[in-house]
Amino acid sequence: MVKLALAAFALLALATSVAGINILLGNDDSWASANIRAAFDELTKRGHNVLLVAPLVQNSGQGGRVILPTTNVTAPGGEFGSVPVGAPFFGHDVNNDKMWYFNGTPAAVTFFALDVIVPMVLGNATIDLIVNGPNEGENLGPLLFTLSGTMGATYAGVYKGLPAIAFSAANSTHRSFETNTGLPSDPANIAANLTANFVDALVNTTKPGDPLLPVSVGINVNFPTFGPGNPCVDPPFVLTRMTGGATVDKLFINETTGLPQMTDVSSLGVNTALNGAMFLPGETPIAAQCMTSVSLFSVDYDAPSETAEPPQQKLNVLFGHSSLVVQGM
Repeated sequence: MVKLALAAFALLALATSVAGINILLGNDDSWASANIRAAFDELTKRGHNVLLVAPLVQNSGQGGRVILPTTNVTAPGGEFGSVPVGAPFFGHDVNNDKMWYFNGTPAAVTFFALDVIVPMVLGNATIDLIVNGPNEGENLGPLLFTLSGTMGATYAGVYKGLPAIAFSAANSTHRSFETNTGLPSDPANIAANLTANFVDALVNTTKPGDPLLPVSVGINVNFPTFGPGNPCVDPPFVLTRMTGGATVDKLFINETTGLPQMTDVSSLGVNTALNGAMFLPGETPIAAQCMTSVSLFSVDYDAPSETAEPPQQKLNVLFGHSSLVVQGM
């Protein structure tokens, strides 16, 4: 069953002949990062109408927080010197009105882009797909689903009823688009090519008029480490689930420094499968190999009925009251 599922997805990745769609492209690493600019160029080259709207500065780890600017741009300015101090809190590249920044958190960028910038730039046209990333560093498992700014920007779009995909790459170097070597082996270009391959496959296998994804559903895609000096340059896509091999933080006091540190440990809380296809492998161990994990998620956070029913039944004595003393417990 697993082999059939993986093989079916591998066929999707071979799709060609793609009709261009309207894509909102964002991230949490800033509008001037190498990965997002490479993705913009590759998706545009493939015939898509791409509108890049991303944070003014690095915003990793913001999760779904919505923080809005209260002033124009303050010191030190935009990431990698991309925007001067005193500039407006949002704006576009002087040479390309399809590349915008907004000085807010990633989720705030998604909302501002959809509600303000998209109507300004595209008029009555609508966004067909939200793409975030490729992030500088992987976002694997339920913990990073809640903590990652790239994930926050993605599920913010899903909250709006739009299909959205988060792409993350294990190559975590934070660098400017101006450092891109232009070579196919540059990690930013490998990630961009894989991102465009996935988007094209999704578009090409969707019937005209059908949504790219069901409402309330998004996708989390994680690329392994690749690039110069690494034999992994063409990692195949593999269907996965978020749980399974996932980790959480464990804190401890460093005996030498006396300061807190953290490490990753496995936990039942992030590895107990309650939803989805139970037979799929976990995304964390898959992305640790030369493979790309692909996990579908939903923003319907209610517990499954069979799991929720026992505690609901226990609490029936409380429902309809603000407090209750239960005799004989």
